Amino acid sequence: MKYVVVVEQSETGYGAYVPDLPGCIAAAKTREEVTALIREAIEFHIEGLRESGQDVPLPQSDSILIEVTAA
Repeated sequence: MKYVVVVEQSETGYGAYVPDLPGCIAAAKTREEVTALIREAIEFHIEGLRESGQDVPLPQSDSILIEVTAA
């Protein structure tokens, strides 16, 4: 499965979350670290859902990049 992950940069590092998996988040100092951590978080999140007998939400989110020219 492929989930959309939103990565945001802050003054202190990076945060990431998965819109289709509420509560599935990660934070780190670098983009590479947050990417690795969110991958682990997704796997852990899905494993926890399955172990507790809950349904695993299928990926539904999509993303596009829109380029604009600022005045």
